[in-house]
Amino acid sequence: MPSSNAVHNLDRRFGSPSIQRLPATTPSAPLPVEATTPWRRRNRWSRLLSASRPLLRRPGFMLAALVVAFALLAALAPGVLSGFDPNATAPLAKLTAPNATHWFGTDELGRDLYTRVIHGASLSIQAALLAVGLALLGGLSLGVLSGFAGGRVDALIMRVIDVLLALPGLLLALAIVTAIGFGTLPVALAVGVGIIPGFARTTRAEVLRVKTLPYVEAARLGGASWLQTLWRHILPNAWGPVAVLATLDFGAAILATAGLSFLGFGAAPPAPEWGTLIATGRHFLITAPWVALLPGAFVVAVVFSLNHLARTFEEIKR
Repeated sequence: MPSSNAVHNLDRRFGSPSIQRLPATTPSAPLPVEATTPWRRRNRWSRLLSASRPLLRRPGFMLAALVVAFALLAALAPGVLSGFDPNATAPLAKLTAPNATHWFGTDELGRDLYTRVIHGASLSIQAALLAVGLALLGGLSLGVLSGFAGGRVDALIMRVIDVLLALPGLLLALAIVTAIGFGTLPVALAVGVGIIPGFARTTRAEVLRVKTLPYVEAARLGGASWLQTLWRHILPNAWGPVAVLATLDFGAAILATAGLSFLGFGAAPPAPEWGTLIATGRHFLITAPWVALLPGAFVVAVVFSLNHLARTFEEIKR
């Protein structure tokens, strides 16, 4: 048996695999932010496309989305969709039936009705957006406070909400706009106050549901404050039903503002609000029915499209 010195000499002469050292390797440095950003963007776009693929297969959803997009474009840039002046009169061409030049015909003063409907989208949609924004802000605040605080605060807020729900929304809006005055802004504020209770009850129900989930309790046990828990865990997971309700109430707000304008509480003529156009055209239902029916059909198409979008989002979320 060779001695240890002999083995050591052989190892030094021929090398031993058991003691050979591999070259030192340094850990790879992380990729710069500029290199990871395109990958993140591609990943985000791929997830967005995969989520929207079921929607693209629904012809009804695509048609509703096109109608809503057309209405929003009309509200933002009406001059792109029509080259006529909405207030230019032509007495010789009054009450002209729809044709290739005047797609919706003309009204009692010879004004192009299609142009007035397009320009009226700005007033009507802005009023509806303001109403839904006010209701969303007020309803979220009341719902979160009620669901988070509980106890007497919850009971007090819910009793007030029950009283508001006992009144029809349009009747409540009518009482408010009668008290604060006429115009597009008062109508929007009145409609917004009328739809606050629905947002408050929906938000409260979602906050109560999410507040008892395990990950919320784990966040609290981990040392997160109530404000951090609310902002990071409860609100993002309670937002889905509230967003669907906002889409539904946006259509309802358009109908409510058009109804109040029809009754004469909206902007004064010659402002082409949708409700005002329908109210003016009702005097010509026998001789020129298109003056009232075509603006009304456009409003109905926009509201039905918004409702269809909201129902589709609700189905997919389930």
